[in-house]
Parts: sequence; structure tokens; C-alpha cells
Amino acid sequence: MSLQAAEFFAELCLPFNNGTVVGNTYYATPIQDAPLRLRIRFTPTLYADTYGGLQTTVLHADNGVLDSVSLTFVDHGTFHRRDEAQNTPRNNTTYGTFKTHHHRPGHPPWEGAVTTGLRDAIEQYSNVWFPGAWRAHTQARSSGPAARNALPPQPARSSGRTR
Repeated sequence: MSLQAAEFFAELCLPFNNGTVVGNTYYATPIQDAPLRLRIRFTPTLYADTYGGLQTTVLHADNGVLDSVSLTFVDHGTFHRRDEAQNTPRNNTTYGTFKTHHHRPGHPPWEGAVTTGLRDAIEQYSNVWFPGAWRAHTQARSSGPAARNALPPQPARSSGRTR
């Protein structure tokens, strides 16, 4: 079964105009003409065709990987509602994960994902490496001709640390 990565990354609503999905990986150049790139890909678990989070990496065009962080679905509450509704215990191997097989036909394997926590974590991480890029892309979107289709303003973020 397909991972449907493009749809998942679209659901994250990442603000970078030049972002693209290649296979199961999202790539972006948050700051135009800069040598730094952002790569986000799914992290597999020990079980075949099962994913437990995203790995967010900063790449330098010439020097390769500069930094990387794993963002688990469990830590960011991505599947908390789904797992609670299905009475999936926390010590179960399927808690906070999704499989690319054994899902409802016509629905993505990550059905039930709440991506707000992941999006916030990606924003915090990208702001370290690409200061102002997130805000600049969000403002550019809302000031352009498609302003009526812009996302509503995000609520104030707490200063709490995200893993």
C-alpha cells in the first residue's frame, strides 16, 4: 500500500513555497538561494511497513547533514485521539504509529492523525536553522492575491520545550 506522503505533508501545511515531496520525503529550501535545505521523512519502527514519527534534518548543499531530530507521533499526540477511541493501550506496538497496510480502503494509512503538534515542533526546529523563514513564508502567503484562502492566525505558542 502507498504511504501517501504528499497528502500527509500537505496536511501539515508547511509554509515553504518551494517545498516538494519526492517519494516519502519532503524537501524545502526555506531561505531562497541559501545553501541550507530542510528534509523531513517518515521514521520506520522495528515492524515492517510501520511508521512512528518524522525525522527532520537540516542539510548543507556542500557539506551534507548538519543536524537532525526525530519527532515521534507519540510525543506530539498525533494519534492520541485515534488510539484512545480504539482503546489501544500505550504498551501496544501499534500505539502512536501507523501501518501502510491494514487500513480502511480509500483512506490514507495515517487516518486520524492530528498534525498540530508535529507542525509546531517543525516550526520551532526550522526557526532555529532558518530564522524568520517560517514567518516570511506565512506573511507572503497572506499578503498575496490568494489572501482570502490563507490559514487563520495561529494561537500564541507556549515557551515550553518540544522534543
